[in-house]
Amino acid sequence: MINKSVFVVSLILFAILSRFLPHPPNFTPIAAIALLSTKGFANRCVAFLIPIISLFISDLFLGLHTTIPFVYGSFILIALLGRYVKKINILTVLLSSSIFFLVTNLGVWLIHYPLSVEGLFQCYILALPFFLNTIIGDLVYGALLIYPFYALQKRNRFAV
Repeated sequence: MINKSVFVVSLILFAILSRFLPHPPNFTPIAAIALLSTKGFANRCVAFLIPIISLFISDLFLGLHTTIPFVYGSFILIALLGRYVKKINILTVLLSSSIFFLVTNLGVWLIHYPLSVEGLFQCYILALPFFLNTIIGDLVYGALLIYPFYALQKRNRFAV
C-alpha cells in the first residue's frame, strides 16, 4: 500500500523540480499540480495552496514578474475547476489550458499593451504559440502526474 499524501507530494516535488530543467515557454507542470492537488488532498486549503506555493518557490529562483497576480489567479481558477469536476480527463486539462491562456493574457494586455480592442486582439494573437506550448505541457504533465494517481486509486493501492 502507498500513502496517498506521500505519493501526491512526491509527484508535486518532481513537477516543481522539472520547472528548473530547460523547457519551452509555458511548458510547465503547475496546471497538472493544481488539478491533482484537488483530488489528492481532502483539505480544500491545502489543495489550493499547493500549486501557489509550488509556483512561488520556483518563481523565487526563476524570477518574479508583473503578471504574477494573473498567473496565480489562473491556477486558483484551475484548482476550482479540479474541485468541481468528478474526474480529471483530457477535456478538463484542455479547459485548464484555456483558463490559463485567457486569464494570463488578459493580464499581459492590461499591463503591456494599449488598452484598446486592437491591443487586446494583438496580445492574444501573439500569445497563440505560447498557448500551444501550454496545451502540450498540460497534457504531458497531466499524463505523468494524474494518470498514475488514478491508476493506483483504481487498484486500491492507497493506504487510508
